[in-house]
Amino acid sequence: MARQGAALGDRRTGGPNPVDVHVGGRVRLRRTLLGMSQEKLGEAIGLTFQQVQKYERGANRVGASRLFDLSRVLDVPVGFFFDEMPSDVA
Repeated sequence: MARQGAALGDRRTGGPNPVDVHVGGRVRLRRTLLGMSQEKLGEAIGLTFQQVQKYERGANRVGASRLFDLSRVLDVPVGFFFDEMPSDVA
């Protein structure tokens, strides 16, 4: 129940959910390690670079199917995006 309450708290404050911020940061990390631009990543999964930017900031939540697409393009398992998540976030 605590996780649900935390998510609701984020909606009330208008800020991004910490899990979304973490996942977005991991997308950015892997993309930059590969030397890939936001534009190239967007093209590979059918998005604009602006949408990639929103995912990376945590402003927009990444759905399961999109996360799967990202994992394939970035050549990492889906779990990579949740690695090293601080215990106070989950």
